[in-house]
Amino acid sequence: MERELALEIVRVTEMGALSSACFIGRGDKNAADQAATTAIRSMFDSVSIDGTVVIGEGEMDDAPMLYIGEKVGNKQGPSVDVAVDPLEGTEVVARGLENAQSVIAIADRGCLLHAPDIYMEKLACGPQLAGKLSLEDPVDVTLQKASQVTGKAISELKIMVLDRERHQGLINSLRQAGVRVKLLDHGDIAGAIATALPDNEVDLYMGSGGAPEGVLAAAALKCLGGEMQGRLLPQGPFELQRCHMMGLDDPLRVLHMEDMVGSGDVIFAATGVSTGEFLTGVRFIGNDRAETHSVIMRAQSRTIRYIRSIHYLPSKGIDLGVGFRHAEAM
Repeated sequence: MERELALEIVRVTEMGALSSACFIGRGDKNAADQAATTAIRSMFDSVSIDGTVVIGEGEMDDAPMLYIGEKVGNKQGPSVDVAVDPLEGTEVVARGLENAQSVIAIADRGCLLHAPDIYMEKLACGPQLAGKLSLEDPVDVTLQKASQVTGKAISELKIMVLDRERHQGLINSLRQAGVRVKLLDHGDIAGAIATALPDNEVDLYMGSGGAPEGVLAAAALKCLGGEMQGRLLPQGPFELQRCHMMGLDDPLRVLHMEDMVGSGDVIFAATGVSTGEFLTGVRFIGNDRAETHSVIMRAQSRTIRYIRSIHYLPSKGIDLGVGFRHAEAM
């Protein structure tokens, strides 16, 4: 993949963020998600890729656009897999909370895992701990290994966990071990990425969250030199069947980076919708301009670029009352 493609991809996430940010605090998560999805799908028409959506808004019968298997791009570029979450944090936007973002990862064709929309147990870490831990280890063993590798006392480790009732046992175990627990209200992808950012103090991300978000986080962590391990958590026969239908013959095995993002190149882009762990949210300037904050990363070079952009909204077909209106975005 050409490096210029990274800028094309971030233009797409910017449009998703701008359009969905119009609905921050309005209490309508469906409208926010639809605005982001419509804007992103329209922008993809101008991107120089021959893309296939492998993680998107759902199956063809359930999603009118960005469905799994849909072709995107102008067919004039490389053949790639596309994983997209037009709005990670629909409820976050509806309630006016933090950590919502628009996210896309692209990888060489056949590299991204076709992850069913079910829960996944996750263990994420940065470059220092990559390859040194195992999701199959008990929590206390994981902490001991992390302590030995980082040279930190267990009491100095900081572990990030989504603040959910299902994680109460994990949180109690971590606190009993003496580590510092940072609870995350929302933003499963951002939480995993936080472990690998150079200026962040988070050592590990643990717990369960959506499997599609796990693949997107793995794409980002590959660009950062970090690691994600996951294990699907199918609940009942239907979800187990979904795993088999998507080509996962052994759904309960531990998935490593190569299982989720393959060995080829990866480009990851995200634009903040509401301010979160590492991106500032959309800031509207008057009635016709807005500022966005985005990150672009590429696995081949491991370069991290942050971009702040000022957008003239009328030229992008964005109305502050309704989000994205038409397909003339630039």
